[in-house]
Amino acid sequence: MKRIIVAIVLLLIVGSFIYVGFYLYQKNQAPPEKAETTTPFKTTIVKKTVATGAINPRREVALKPQISGIVDKLYVQAGEYVTKGQTIAKIRVIPENLNLNAAESNVNKAKIALQQADIELKRREQLYKAKVISEVEYNQYKFDYDQRKEDLENAQNNLQLIREGVSNRQQKTTTIVTSTISGMVLDVPIKEGAQVIQSNSFNDGTTIATVADMNDLIFEGKLDESEVGKVKEGMNLRITVGAIEGKTFDAKLEYISPKGVVDQGTIQFTIKAAVKQPGEKNFIRAGYSANADIILESRDSVLAVLERDIQFSKDTAFVEVEKTAEQFEKRKVKLGLSDGINVEVLDGVAANDKIKVMK
Repeated sequence: MKRIIVAIVLLLIVGSFIYVGFYLYQKNQAPPEKAETTTPFKTTIVKKTVATGAINPRREVALKPQISGIVDKLYVQAGEYVTKGQTIAKIRVIPENLNLNAAESNVNKAKIALQQADIELKRREQLYKAKVISEVEYNQYKFDYDQRKEDLENAQNNLQLIREGVSNRQQKTTTIVTSTISGMVLDVPIKEGAQVIQSNSFNDGTTIATVADMNDLIFEGKLDESEVGKVKEGMNLRITVGAIEGKTFDAKLEYISPKGVVDQGTIQFTIKAAVKQPGEKNFIRAGYSANADIILESRDSVLAVLERDIQFSKDTAFVEVEKTAEQFEKRKVKLGLSDGINVEVLDGVAANDKIKVMK
């Protein structure tokens, strides 16, 4: 029994050797796979870096009231064009009881003081005419009367300002909100009847509307610290807007932040570029997200090959050029500008050379 088992094992081993030998023989007899070749071509190579960001108007103004109250009337809505000085809204004043009572009290006190000064002035005037007192003493009482008259007028104006938001001395009412620039109304965040707070040193105030000049746009984006050293002011940019497919817009870099900020673990620098509004057909709205291709360097109509077909040995670049059928020789090449896919060839190959495709 043992002899039968040993014989079977030996037969299996011998059979395996025969199968492997036959497989290797068949493989050596198969014709070698033909190498694929390509030729150099003329193209334009552009080396660029990309910045992500958004397009916003250069001048964007939030219009706020100069007095607290209720929005009595709105005269504009988002999307309309307004001119500088145009009325945006009207505010109805709701005076505070404490301030109103104080103002009324000041008016009453000023009236009493004026009446007392008038009585004293008339008395001193009679004495002056009778030459009992001097002109200097009489003029002092006249000055006091004029001062009390001015105090009453100020108190009355203050009361009117608290009640109505405007006084007789003001040339422009504070209840009317006007646009400080010409442009498009981007947003009207409040409605008629809403309560608003005036802008002062302690409060930003309630925004009635936001107006911007949509003919003067800028691209604001972020650029990584590894790329910011390659750009400089005055470079041309190509802006791609996600909301406008198939269109690019020209821009010019005009600002690079001197200080970077940490954003998700990397140092980012803010850049700004002027963008021209293309018109109504491709109208760019405020806040559109966009990418900016910053052209670092470009070459037009140069001889190039695919970068995948370039081989390197130490500091030397070379390609394999077909010499005869299925025979290739290594040829040193001098490379120029690369965009990551195509690379410019300055010397080493001609337009009709067949280069081996490296897979």
